[in-house]
Amino acid sequence: MADAATKPAANELADFEAQCDAWFAENTVRDPGFMLPLTFMEVSTDEQFDFLREWQRKVYEAGYFGMSWPAEYGGGGMHPDFQRIATRMMKKYDAPIMINAIGNGWAGPLILDVGREEDKRRFIKPMLTAEEIWCQGFSEPEHGSDLGNVQCKAVRDGGDYVINGSKIWTSLGDRADWMILLARTSNDPDASKYAGLSFFLAPMKIDGVETRRIQKLTGEFGFVQCFFTDARIPADRIVGEEGQGWSMAMKTLEYERGAKVNAPGGYFVKEMDAMAIVELAKSSQRGGKPVLDDPVMADQLIDYMIDIQALNLNNQRRRMPELMRDRPMGLSLMNKLARTELIRRLTEFSLGFQGSKAAFYVGDEEAVDDGYWHRSYLNSFSATIGGGTSEIQKNIIGEHVLGLPKTR
Repeated sequence: MADAATKPAANELADFEAQCDAWFAENTVRDPGFMLPLTFMEVSTDEQFDFLREWQRKVYEAGYFGMSWPAEYGGGGMHPDFQRIATRMMKKYDAPIMINAIGNGWAGPLILDVGREEDKRRFIKPMLTAEEIWCQGFSEPEHGSDLGNVQCKAVRDGGDYVINGSKIWTSLGDRADWMILLARTSNDPDASKYAGLSFFLAPMKIDGVETRRIQKLTGEFGFVQCFFTDARIPADRIVGEEGQGWSMAMKTLEYERGAKVNAPGGYFVKEMDAMAIVELAKSSQRGGKPVLDDPVMADQLIDYMIDIQALNLNNQRRRMPELMRDRPMGLSLMNKLARTELIRRLTEFSLGFQGSKAAFYVGDEEAVDDGYWHRSYLNSFSATIGGGTSEIQKNIIGEHVLGLPKTR
């Protein structure tokens, strides 16, 4: 197969697609006997965690995950076109999600971008195999979306930093081996609050780190609150220099928000299947008539399908520089806002088909599709908050894409 520097020939890609199609057709497990998470933020039970961890390892060992990451660090060293095909096959067969979202989607790309050579060799392969799970320590209690106001402290003590403080809404925090941690290393009153932050690759399985699970509205335990009490981490786990944490956090958020893309493939959040909603509408009735006989409902559904197709086409457009010259970062910065808000509206819309059955949830005998649509709707809110709320995303687009004055 072609390496990363060589554009593969069409016949080579076609052969690979056939090989890949056959593997996922044979190996994809859709029903392991328990409810599979739709996103990495919903992993709640040991059986879900163990299954998804093993699934990611299996896909990696088969050669269909991490294909375009450098071979010297554990990736496949191949052209990204191969990974795009593999990911497309995962979606075709409705494969389970890749569990190590923070590691593979954000921490890994950051380390490959700005990390030290020893960090690349130490961390990248265990991320890809899901041997080591990562979480993110940005948000804190009482500070909401004000990331610059982080109060968790990291104080240098010889060859270590001593960490004290708390982080919240930490996905997989109770199962993670490592955290990308933003902490305050300086309280200089004359300096900008952003200048006092530093960025760490912090171990989680050490003394002084405690996690408490948070039950979500869905009944699942996808998040935790993390407490650091005199936790000591080696000073060489800092990324960049002391005081450069804000710039490192912004680089990380570029990956989290989709402004920059270097994920190893797969997907960490199941995309809503528009055709599944069409089938739901076909099988649903209101007043003894099919829902789609209602011209208003049919018109709304068509509008949603158009929006979904537009977002899918925009993902292709992002890879074509000649189509992005007018506003180079426009689509990238818009993607997170547009997609998460669309999914929220679309799942809410799906509940309108169900009449009185919309009152039933997962586990209720009368629930439509075992409560899948209700669960999807309630979970959709987390994506409009994580990585920056929709309100924050609108400010970013206004200021950095449209050039509007900074809001107060």
